Amino acid sequence: MLQNLLGHRCLHVLLATMSVAMVGVASAAVCPGADATALSWLDKMSRSVRQVSYNGVVTLQRGDDMQVMQISHSVGEGTISERLTELTGQGAQVERADHPVACIHPGHKLLRVGADLQVGRCGIAQHYRFSVTDGERVAGRKAVRIRIEPRDMYRFGYVMELDRETALLLQAETVGRGSKTLEKFQFANLSYSGQILGGIEVNLVHEAQHPHPRTAATSAAPGDAWSVGWVPGGFASTDTPVGSSGRRTYTDGLAVFSVFLEQLGREIRPGEGVVRRGSTLSYTRGMHLAGRPVLITVIGEVPVNTARMVADSVDWTR
Repeated sequence: MLQNLLGHRCLHVLLATMSVAMVGVASAAVCPGADATALSWLDKMSRSVRQVSYNGVVTLQRGDDMQVMQISHSVGEGTISERLTELTGQGAQVERADHPVACIHPGHKLLRVGADLQVGRCGIAQHYRFSVTDGERVAGRKAVRIRIEPRDMYRFGYVMELDRETALLLQAETVGRGSKTLEKFQFANLSYSGQILGGIEVNLVHEAQHPHPRTAATSAAPGDAWSVGWVPGGFASTDTPVGSSGRRTYTDGLAVFSVFLEQLGREIRPGEGVVRRGSTLSYTRGMHLAGRPVLITVIGEVPVNTARMVADSVDWTR
């Protein structure tokens, strides 16, 4: 997740002020409503994952369900290692070791819009409105609050609290229609260090994977290439899938969703099913493509109407 900007403090403050002022002039002309200060903070947040090590305990609230997890994030010599351990429930653990620092994921790229604004590209500011205010204390840290409102009906809004010193994401609320909080994440305590915490007994361990698209498992038969014909503006593919790969994943820098296609060996009655947990939706649609029964599933942080439109657009590639 996040970052520590160290160095010659006065010089950095001066350069940051000049940069924000330059971006502000450009954004006012080409991207009305783009808050240069907010975008600058999001840029810092996206970079912090490669620059700061930390340990902490976080809570995740989804309706009446509360999960408590321990997070350890260590930045070493050119690599990042992470561990996420449930302190409630089954005590599951997810680990990612020696992930290259130089590996920039698409979501992080989409949040780095300072240079884009200066050359006339709005980036994520084309799809969200931003505002910045002083935040509350979270885990004992002073925070900056960024309010993010969608410009269309195809995505959710967010309220984020970032560490004023490191831009680490300390708290985040996902906001749905009617300003309803769908999900809330926050640090209960936090310390910055380079140590991965240990000594916690776990019952389930899952190794996080980062497969190359061409080695990923497929659920569609070889030669059955398919595509997603529509995604909301601003969403970009996170991988380069083979035509018959059973999954497509997209992000706009804040939200992520994946589309899965499964060919069925029997007829299926057309219909749909929806399951939501917090801000995460699982939308399933039984349908026929060119007379062949398939099951389309959209999983991610989007409203149901978005998932439905995405599923409707799936077809065989011609």
